[in-house]
Amino acid sequence: MLVKKEDILELKKLAAHIRYDAIMAIKNVGQGHIGGSLSIADLLAVLYGKQLRYKSEDPNWDDRDWVVLSKGHAGPALYSALAIKGFFKEDTLLTLNNGGTSLPSHPDRLKTPGVDVTTGSLGQGTSQAAGVATGLKMSEKSSYVYLIVGDGELNEGQCWEAFQYIASNKLDNLILIIDENKKQLDGDTKDIINPFDIEAKVRSFGFTTLKVKGGDINSIDAAIDYLKAIKNTAKCIILDSIKGAGVPLFAEMDNNHSVKFNNAELNKKTDLELERLKKVYAGE
Repeated sequence: MLVKKEDILELKKLAAHIRYDAIMAIKNVGQGHIGGSLSIADLLAVLYGKQLRYKSEDPNWDDRDWVVLSKGHAGPALYSALAIKGFFKEDTLLTLNNGGTSLPSHPDRLKTPGVDVTTGSLGQGTSQAAGVATGLKMSEKSSYVYLIVGDGELNEGQCWEAFQYIASNKLDNLILIIDENKKQLDGDTKDIINPFDIEAKVRSFGFTTLKVKGGDINSIDAAIDYLKAIKNTAKCIILDSIKGAGVPLFAEMDNNHSVKFNNAELNKKTDLELERLKKVYAGE
């Protein structure tokens, strides 16, 4: 079902707000994972703006949907979505990765309201999500698990073991979402370990698989709706995304996995991008 035009606009505003807050938090601490945070901002806007069942006033609500950010280095984007939606105050974002913070560089379920699973060691979130989905099935709950994985993370063999388990057990209460932004820590994914055709590989593992543009909010939402309506199969969405998406300064930067804000020119350009994003989410 197509999203109403006014709803799409609100989700785009939310995506801009998530980008703004994530960049502000990273810039404030001086460095951080910009690229992979920005590439999932539209996805997070769809999840927290429309698709997820949650109660910000009760983060551990028993009937909530679960988000497992296996690519934990994109934590700043997740934290931004959580703050905007009221899990904690937005100004807490400026404590990112500081001593004693509730917002460490990678998500920690014991520290941050709204974080369901501790992640960051790449590959391990896939197995944890499979376990959560299994537990929810055994408890006969209708909750969904949204597992967000990076394409560089797929270098980890543990991902494919977990995928095989998910498909073999037909965990239809889990949607695997692969952020195919085509870059990782040391460069382009094709130059590090050629991923070949990720869509074909996931299909061969038994997943009903859809590929959509990572910045197309309507297509992301429609893909989730479609997959939630089918049963008895493993499910996957591949986001054909851009690392640093939504912010040209970072999207066009070669080494945008982790960015250091250590020169005046970069800081000035970043401030201009922040002003632009603020106008977007404010509806100006």
